[in-house]
Amino acid sequence: MVPTSPLDVADLGDRVHKSLEAFLGRQAATLDAIAEDLGPVADALTGFLLDGGKRLRPAFCYWGWRGAGGADTDEIVTAASCLELLHACALIHDDVMDGSDTRRGKPAVHRRFAMLHRGEEWLGDAESFGRSAAILLGDLCLIWADQMFNESGLPGDARLRAAPTYDAMRGELMAGQYLDLLEQVLGGRDVDRALRVARYKSAKYTIERPLHLGGILAGATPQALDAYTAYGLPLGEAFQLRDDVLGVFGDPAQTGKPAGDDLREGKRTVLIATAVTRASAGQAAVVRRLLGDPGLDDAGVQRLREVIAETGALDHVERLVEERTAEATAALAGAPIEDDARGVLAALAQAATRRRG
Repeated sequence: MVPTSPLDVADLGDRVHKSLEAFLGRQAATLDAIAEDLGPVADALTGFLLDGGKRLRPAFCYWGWRGAGGADTDEIVTAASCLELLHACALIHDDVMDGSDTRRGKPAVHRRFAMLHRGEEWLGDAESFGRSAAILLGDLCLIWADQMFNESGLPGDARLRAAPTYDAMRGELMAGQYLDLLEQVLGGRDVDRALRVARYKSAKYTIERPLHLGGILAGATPQALDAYTAYGLPLGEAFQLRDDVLGVFGDPAQTGKPAGDDLREGKRTVLIATAVTRASAGQAAVVRRLLGDPGLDDAGVQRLREVIAETGALDHVERLVEERTAEATAALAGAPIEDDARGVLAALAQAATRRRG
């Protein structure tokens, strides 16, 4: 039985880990039966999914279920765990699009397969092979997420009832990814557009939709689902805003990515859009010159950090995080959900927005 105290949320993370471990073991055997050459694929995905991650999305799905009166079962843990595979798909593809070198302190999947290509002295371009392999591995994670959900053991009528929400979540994620890609080439400087990207690329599929998914699986009332939205949307935005700050000011030892990587990639986040909107002519010139430079050195990173702080953009985003977290927490007060879930969701709100990595 999963403890219901907010202090024991880590126990659910252990159960998610074991569920993923069992599923990935079966998938590795399936790949091996196709060809031994697929060993590196199984190894890469097993390592990616089991050697890190905060397990927030499964946690919100599980507590969405519990909040709607669902009992603790291994089946809901398995169903919730499929969201880690969906998340892996997004991260692997995101790293390809951004040209990121690392993820969670290790080579990104496309870099890993480029190194494999070079190590084996295969024909062709190693970087192209790495990107192509990563796209396929991300697609495989998306397929496996569906499979894990459908093989969870939850009743078919519950899964059928939740299918439209599951589909909406995946569609919103891909739409958000495209909007993010578009903002980079448009040189996005509009805060509202940046917030829209944050909402669809991360916020909804991180918190609101997992809560809905768990709630609908358990037969949640419309009132409970509305409460999950009132809590999940502002918290999801606060989560992504925190991520944006960490992408610029975070400690690499905590984030698993080089300092200032978002600046080298030219990410057009709310933080950057706010800085550009408030910048003087001189500060705006610094941003134009340095933002998106893949060879940006530590001095350039520091100069951009100074501009972001000097414009007040950092303080503004920190206030947005606090305001949205407070809004989410307040929405729990009158929510028609189980009391044990209310306590855990309040704790998760703090964990999602006060993290350092």
